[in-house]
Amino acid sequence: MTAPLTPPPPPHQRPSQHSQSSGAEQSPQAANGQAWQVPPAGAGAVGAAYHQDGPGMRTEIREAAVITVAVALGGVLLGLLWWWLAPQVPLIGDVSGNDWVVYLKDTEGEQAIGVDGTFTLLALAFGIVSAVAVFLFRRRGGVPLVVALCVGGLLGSLLAWRLGMWLGPEHDVIAHARQVGKGVTFPAPLKLAAKGALLAWPLAALVVHLGITALFGPRDPEPPYGDGPYGESPAP
Repeated sequence: MTAPLTPPPPPHQRPSQHSQSSGAEQSPQAANGQAWQVPPAGAGAVGAAYHQDGPGMRTEIREAAVITVAVALGGVLLGLLWWWLAPQVPLIGDVSGNDWVVYLKDTEGEQAIGVDGTFTLLALAFGIVSAVAVFLFRRRGGVPLVVALCVGGLLGSLLAWRLGMWLGPEHDVIAHARQVGKGVTFPAPLKLAAKGALLAWPLAALVVHLGITALFGPRDPEPPYGDGPYGESPAP
C-alpha cells in the first residue's frame, strides 16, 4: 500500500523564503525582544563633549560680568595703596617779578620714577592675586573668563589711577605755592608719567591665569587607544 498523499498548504500559509532568511539572521537580542539601536557615528562623542564643555555660554557670560565688576572694584584698594606708599616729589615756589615759579627742589631725585614704580609693582601684585582668585572660583577657564579678567584689570588700573590723583596733593601747584609761601617745600601732585603701567595688572593676570590653568586645570578624559564604541577593538 502507498502512503496517502498530503495536500500542500494553501499559498497564504506557506512561509516565504525571505521571512525564513530574515528569521535566521535575527540576533538573539531581537528574538528576546531586546533589539539594540545602534547610535549614529559620533553621537556619543558629541554628548560627552557637550557635558565637558562647561555650564553653557549664558552662565559663562554671567560669571564673566561678575568677575569684571569684582576685579575692577579692586582698583579702589590699589588706588589707596598707591596714594599711601608712593613717594612724594618735593616742589618749591619762588617769586620772579610779579609771577610765581615752581620747580623741583631736588633735580636729581628719583621720586618721580618711584611713583610710577610703586604703581607698577602694586598692579603686578593685584594681577597675580586676581588671577589666582578667579582660577579658584572657576577652574575650567574659558575665553569669556580670560577676557573678563583682562577688562576688569584694566578698569581697576584706571580707577586706581584716578582715585590716587584725586586723593593726592592739590593739582594747582601755583595756588599751592602761594598758599604755603615762598621757599617752602610742598609735595607735587600724584600723577602717573608712564601710562604703560596701566597695563601691568591685566597682563600679569592674563599670564598667571593661563599658566596655572595649563598646569593645574582639569583635563578631559581620553578614551583608551583602539577601543570601539562597545568596548571591543575594531576588526582590522
